[in-house]
Amino acid sequence: MAKRRKDKFEDETLVNVVEVKDSAQDYFERNKTIVMSVIAAIVLAVGAFIVYKYFIKEPREMQAKVAIYKAEQQFAQDSFALALENPGGGFEGLLDVIDNYSGTATANLAKLYAGISYLNLGRYEDAISYYSSHNASSFYSRILKNGGLGDAYSETGDFDKALSFYDKAVNSGNDDLLTPYYLYKQGLLAKRTGDNNKARTSFERIRDEYPGSNEANNIALMIANLSDS
Repeated sequence: MAKRRKDKFEDETLVNVVEVKDSAQDYFERNKTIVMSVIAAIVLAVGAFIVYKYFIKEPREMQAKVAIYKAEQQFAQDSFALALENPGGGFEGLLDVIDNYSGTATANLAKLYAGISYLNLGRYEDAISYYSSHNASSFYSRILKNGGLGDAYSETGDFDKALSFYDKAVNSGNDDLLTPYYLYKQGLLAKRTGDNNKARTSFERIRDEYPGSNEANNIALMIANLSDS
């Protein structure tokens, strides 16, 4: 009797397992198109990423680095007009690199170079445009971008914006050369606009945090002049 019950239990268990398996197979058959579509989409996405990264993005980045070579040389020699459009040797200028290699890190760097170039050429609106389009990913590039925007807006007479960008520059990170440089500019512009408290704050930061900088050489006198005014 016990054996018959055991056999019956095993038969029922086997039937349940078969039913579950058949049910799963039926579900897969009914939804096979959807399941296969999802799998295909994943495979295509992974394949597209690999193709983009190794066959499109990285080769374009290398091409951009080659293209900007001569423009960087002209830029380093302060030949800003040549760097922008006609660096020579058949190489592309900064503006061409920006247009032809968009999306690359090199094209992004070219935007910063272009902003600096236009600032030095006195074309302040163009400088603002290219500085603004640059994606500053490091504290060093953030200082240059925001400090450059401060310079450009100061030259256009928009002192409030200039002070705002100088503030961003001096708080983007600590650099022994650039931070005191823009603190000094911020202090001078604040003094010019009558904000002696802000000017004092800028000058005192130079005195306290960057005593070895060039800007610190006469900073005690600058602070004393503020006290007298």
